Amino acid sequence: MRTMTDISTALTSELGSKERLLWSGQPRQGLVFRPSEIFMTPFALMWGGFAFFWEWEVINAPNPPGFFVLWGVPFVLIGIYLIAGRFFVEAKQRERTYYGVTNERIIIVSGLFGRKIKSLNLRTLADLTLSESSNGEGSISFGGGTPFAAWFGGFSGWPGADNYLGPRFELIPNAKAVYESIRNAQRAAA
Repeated sequence: MRTMTDISTALTSELGSKERLLWSGQPRQGLVFRPSEIFMTPFALMWGGFAFFWEWEVINAPNPPGFFVLWGVPFVLIGIYLIAGRFFVEAKQRERTYYGVTNERIIIVSGLFGRKIKSLNLRTLADLTLSESSNGEGSISFGGGTPFAAWFGGFSGWPGADNYLGPRFELIPNAKAVYESIRNAQRAAA
């Protein structure tokens, strides 16, 4: 995991001239298995199993039509992604994600292939939600998101899922302390 100095350095270029960084961090690093895996894993195994079986049968058929051989390839690739690839993509996304709280705003710097900066003004931030586990790790959501956001909680490695999840500090240590520091910064900014 990167040091706090590395994380602060990644955010410093985004700060305004009178802006002070009050807190910075990153989501938990490495592979993460979420509660939604109870549903996603069987689906991924069924999808992948069927796609692999289809492709195997077509390839081993006498004189297989080229179209049928090619038809199964995208389904096999999606199956591989669903079974294993999504964990590595999400881990890489979290590795390149940085969170910051300043005296003016919330900053989320992310991006797998580029750099995406999300900035939320503390004065206009109306909805703040803390979800915390017994070990103190948790997530802080900013704004209401969509009604189906909970469905996508375990699919953040799926392309486009961030559009449904909304801005958040995800899987951060000492989430309650960070939540309180955001609340204090909001009061000071008002």
